[in-house]
Order: sequence, then structure tokens, then C-alpha cells
Amino acid sequence: MKIIKRPNRCFLPEDFSFTTWKELEIFFQKLLDREIASLKELKQFLQDRSELESFLEENFAWRYIKMNCDTKSVEKKESFLFFVQEIQPNISPFSDKLNKKIVQNKFTSKLPDSYKIFLRKLETSIEIFREKNVPLFTEIEEESQKYGVISSQMMIEHEGEKLTIQQAGKFLESPDRQLRETIYRAMSDRRLEEKEKLDNLMDRLIYLRDQVAYNADFENFRDYKFKKLNRFDYTPKDCEIFHETVKQEILPLLKKFQQHRKEVLELDMLRPWDLSVDISGKAELKPFTNSKELVKKTIKGFSNLDPNFGEYIEIMRDMRHFDLDSRKGKAPGGFNYPLYEIGVPFIFMNAVGTHRDLETMVHEGGHAIHSFLTKDLEISDLKSTPSEVAELASQSMELISMDFWDLFYTNQADLKRAKQQKLETSLSILPWICVVDKFQHWLYVNPKYTSVERQKEWMAIVEEFSTQEVDYIGLEEALAYKWQSQLHIFEVPFYYIEYGFSQLGSIALWKNFLENRKKGLKHYKNFMRLGSTKSIPEIYQAAGISFKFSASYVRELAEFVLEQYER
Repeated sequence: MKIIKRPNRCFLPEDFSFTTWKELEIFFQKLLDREIASLKELKQFLQDRSELESFLEENFAWRYIKMNCDTKSVEKKESFLFFVQEIQPNISPFSDKLNKKIVQNKFTSKLPDSYKIFLRKLETSIEIFREKNVPLFTEIEEESQKYGVISSQMMIEHEGEKLTIQQAGKFLESPDRQLRETIYRAMSDRRLEEKEKLDNLMDRLIYLRDQVAYNADFENFRDYKFKKLNRFDYTPKDCEIFHETVKQEILPLLKKFQQHRKEVLELDMLRPWDLSVDISGKAELKPFTNSKELVKKTIKGFSNLDPNFGEYIEIMRDMRHFDLDSRKGKAPGGFNYPLYEIGVPFIFMNAVGTHRDLETMVHEGGHAIHSFLTKDLEISDLKSTPSEVAELASQSMELISMDFWDLFYTNQADLKRAKQQKLETSLSILPWICVVDKFQHWLYVNPKYTSVERQKEWMAIVEEFSTQEVDYIGLEEALAYKWQSQLHIFEVPFYYIEYGFSQLGSIALWKNFLENRKKGLKHYKNFMRLGSTKSIPEIYQAAGISFKFSASYVRELAEFVLEQYER
């Protein structure tokens, strides 16, 4: 058994726990009242604050994880809401005061360069903080969690068995086209049963988020959120350029992929339930039979890349920091949740035995490696990386992991089509990322609109990024509400374009890995160890790649992927 124990506490009592805000307030007040008369005392202050925040972040994390693992539990929901309603609102004003205390201290300028990004984040936080937004954040948190509850209750029936949407989804890879259509329609119909409920939820979230932006003196929530996300290295205009680049360089390639699929499957019309089935007519890929096998093979594969990588997953397994199987009452999606106090993250997903589950596992595993490689940085804020960097770690591992997929596919034909499927999706996902991102820009930049107008704009954006190869005749309503299946739109607005930027980076990093395995892995570990101590372009540079998305660069990477696909 490989068990890691959290480091000894210096500021908080070793056995500290709390049931009321008053028990926590005393520690925030101690920090606020402390005199800082030297650089050494400032560093100690930062470490003590980090200890307190790491404890609280981990406490919140476990409440969130447990609630997502069992959305039917009233007790777990109430535990989560207690933190959201009673603890977070009280922390916010103290955090703002502590931020000012640090920024205004005369010794702050003497901190090492590794604190430069951290201090910039503090300044931004001070700039946009408004106390009247605190209760709004509480309400937004409460409302956004309703999405997971609604989604977790979605079930369909097939041959007398009730299936979650995730469990049903694996039938879309079946060679039986009639079965695929039946399942697809059942899933779409089930989602449409919740369309009004999700529409109303979106209306409420948009209203609340707009109020936050106006209170902070922003014209719209989009501009506020860019500031909140510390997007120092690119602008909304850069996102628009990326959208156009993908349309120009990637959409034609996706069209060719779909035309080839239609031709090989000998179809007069390519339908949405034809997009996941293997074009050779073979049964769906089955890389593992249960989650225990998935973890075991992931450990072996990661160890083949680097012994430490495998050991990290072993530690998580032995500490039971996994919940991998799909089941009724479990929230949708997947995530790696960093736990800053103990330093061992938690992976949550909804595995049903598909190839996509394998990709999700190595994706979240990449995040986990990132967590381990940053856990010894001085304070928690240096460990908290921007999403453009976090997703570089996970998406690069999706591609690098193909090096050990023979552990999951002993049949060479299956291995070949698994890799081809991965390479195809590494490009075909980019238009969808742009659709989701452009839609979110529209949601928050435009004045008030009706749900009908929202559906109309969604359809216009979908059409803009369409290859015109997939026919949705008779499924118009399902397509018009497809945005409701994207968790990010509800729970983490504007967190999606990062997947596009980091996807380009991951292809470039994988290219370097194939050219020189040892050097590629070294760069992979180098950038992750930096945490949030450098800017995004500097971190990408440490990875041996560039943070850019020009048409020529996208074209170069796409051509490389196509070359590998043919090989």
C-alpha cells in the first residue's frame, strides 16, 4: 500500500476541524492582524495563509466530490451547501483584505520572480472584488449545481434495462445501425424532456452572472470573466481569430473525414448516429472490462513512460482517490480534483468500458501527474495553473499514451483503429470547441434575449461550423438544444476555448515526443513543474513548443496529424 500523509500543519492545529464560521474566523483574523516587518516574515505569512486556504480548498473539494458521486444524498448536498452558503461568503471579504495586505507590503517587491504571476493575480482580484457580489456568488454556485442533479437523473430504457446517458452512449458504436438510431433518439428525447427546466436554469445563471459583471463596473460578463480567469496572454479578439482559423484550416479536413465515413459505410445519408461507429463495420472497441482493470493497465502504461507516473496512479488507487464507474444518481462528466493539502488528487469519471473511457482516464491521469509534480511548490497559489496549461498536461498525455495502448488492445487491427480514431478526433473536436466558445461569447455580450432567440443563434453558429455532411432532418429540435448537453456552459462559463489552444500545444508536444522520446518526456515534466510561476507563453516554451494559433501553425500541425493517421 502506497499511502501519503499530509504534511504537518504549522499554522492550524493538527486535528483542526470546524462546524461553524466562528471556528475559522479566528485564523483569518490572526493573519489580518499580523505585523509583517521583513521579507522572511512575509514569506511565513504567505505560507500560513496557504496552509489555511489549502485546508479549506480540500475540505470544499471533498464535499463537492461526495455530492457528485451521489446526487441523491440529501446529507451530502446539505454538507456542500453549508460550505457554499455559510463559509465561502465569509471568506471572500477576508481574502480581499489579505490580498491588499500583501500587495501593499513594502517587502512584496523583494519576492522571487516565481511570485510575479501570483502577485498579478492578487492585483486583478482586488480590482474586480465587490462585496455586494458575495451573495451572488453563493447563489450562482447553488444554481449551477442543479445542472448535475438534473443530468444525473436522465435514464433511458433498453431491453428492459435502465441505462444512464453514459451507459447508453456506448451503443452508438454498435455496427447495428438500427440499434444506434434507436438509442440516439431515446437519448435525445430524454434530454428534450428537461429542455424547459434547463432553459430556465440558464436564464437564471445568465441574469446572476450579468449582475456580477455590472456590479464590478464591466459592460458584460464576458469581459468580467476574462479578467477573473486572469487571461493576461490573449483577448476575446484572439478567440475570434482562432474561430476563423479553425473554420479555414480544420473544417475542410473534417468534411473529408465525414465524406470518407459516408462512402465506406455505403450510406446515402450520414446521420448523427453514424459518427461513432467504426467504419470497418467491426464491433465497438473494448479496451477493458471493468474499472479495476482500467486502473491496473494505466499504472503499467504510465510506468513504461516514467516510473514515477505509474507510482502516482498507484498512490491514488491505494488511497481510494478514484470513482470511475457510471451509475444512476451520479453526476455526469469527469474531472481530476487537486487536493492541495495532502497533494494527492481525486479522479472522477463515468466509465462504461468504451475507448472514450480509456482516453478520459489518461486525460485525467495527465492532470493527476501535474498535481503531483507541483505539490511541493511553496504556496498553493503557485500550484494552481491556468486552464491553458492544465489542459496541455492532460491532452498531451492522451496522445503520448498511444505509446502503451497495446496493453489495452492486443489485437493489432483494434490498436490501429483506436489510434486512427484518436487522431481523427484530435482535429474534429476543434470546430465543436469553437461552436461552444462562440456561443458563450454571444450569450453574455448581447443584451437580453428570449430562449427562442437563443436557440436561433445557437443554430446559426452550428451552421457556420457545419460540414453539411451530417443530416439532422427530423432531429431539428434535438440539435437546437444540443448546447444543453455541454456541462461547461452551465457550471464553468468560458472554460472551453482552453481545450482548443492546448490541443494545438499537445499535438506539437507529441510531435516532439515522437522525434525524441527522452527529450519529449523531459519537456513534458519541465513545464508541469513550473505550476503557475510563469506566463502561459513561457510555460509553453518550457514544454518545447509555442503558444500560438496562426493559420500557418494550425495547418502545419494538422498536416502532421494527417501524416500520422496515414502511417
